Amino acid sequence: MYSFKTDYSEGAHPRILQALMNTNLEQDEGYGEDRFSNQARELIIEKLGQANVDIHLMVGGTQTNLTAISAFLRPHEAAIAAESGHIFTHETGAIEATGHKVLSVKTEDGKLTPSLIQTVLDYHSDEHMVKPKLVYISNSTEIGTIYLKKELIELSQFCREHQLILYMDGARLGSALCSQGNDLTLRDLPEMVDAFYIGGTKNGALLGEALVICQDSLKADFRFHIKQKGGLMAKGRLLGIQFLELFRDNLFFELAENANKMADWLRVELRKVNIQFLTASPSNQLFPILPNAVISELQKNYAFHIWEKVDSDHSAIRLVTSWATPKEAVEEFVQDVRKNLYL
Repeated sequence: MYSFKTDYSEGAHPRILQALMNTNLEQDEGYGEDRFSNQARELIIEKLGQANVDIHLMVGGTQTNLTAISAFLRPHEAAIAAESGHIFTHETGAIEATGHKVLSVKTEDGKLTPSLIQTVLDYHSDEHMVKPKLVYISNSTEIGTIYLKKELIELSQFCREHQLILYMDGARLGSALCSQGNDLTLRDLPEMVDAFYIGGTKNGALLGEALVICQDSLKADFRFHIKQKGGLMAKGRLLGIQFLELFRDNLFFELAENANKMADWLRVELRKVNIQFLTASPSNQLFPILPNAVISELQKNYAFHIWEKVDSDHSAIRLVTSWATPKEAVEEFVQDVRKNLYL
């Protein structure tokens, strides 16, 4: 049984495990004030080319989102997200549990646009409703699409004109930046968004996300918020060592490129047998539409999510490749699809 369910089914890249072992008995400070975390933050700042940012190493994506969004918003303020957005669909109401409503918008491709955000602003017109204040986007999105530079510039300009906070969930940022057709770089992001995070959990780390706060007005007392939300990890060095290894050279991007390369191969080979896709995803998430009978046969040897029913005989499944996905697994999957299509 091979799993295409997620990109965190495996543990961590061997270099990260080795680095953790090599430093295991060395003593250092706690709560992210160790030398490894400090060096990791310095490296990320160097990669960003922007010294005026604050970086906080967090344990996971949901914890990062709820800590950041609840810290950035006043009690009466709300977040805007696509209907497919992670904070709206898959975080057990974590944002609402902090007292902030998530206002959802239906999109065709999982991406927000100025016009979609404007409809929310127009509707929430007075103090009898929550006040939309933060725009939440994911890159790559929950359905595998990515934001192009022009799209992000337009969003950024719109948010600044309307005094909105632009926040990017970067759980799969590595895959987005390494996708075919992408024209954004890591260095572009501090200029365009007010805060974002660099996902490690889904890109070769055991765990961990690096939150980057770009807007000065959002920085004050943030470690207090992390502690209050239970996120100030005593052995913060475990996060620091991992991000230090990911950004010591190009390992972070090499791992994302492997995930994308395997997804690209899957995409090409499935199209050869006339498989259609639910979304035009250039990243490491694919949503092929298959006959239900074929899906049942594939489930005997592979794990994946059935994403959406398309009609009475077909469904879209989600396949996710990772930094560790071997080409052999992809080849075998394609062979099994071909075999079952022609039974």
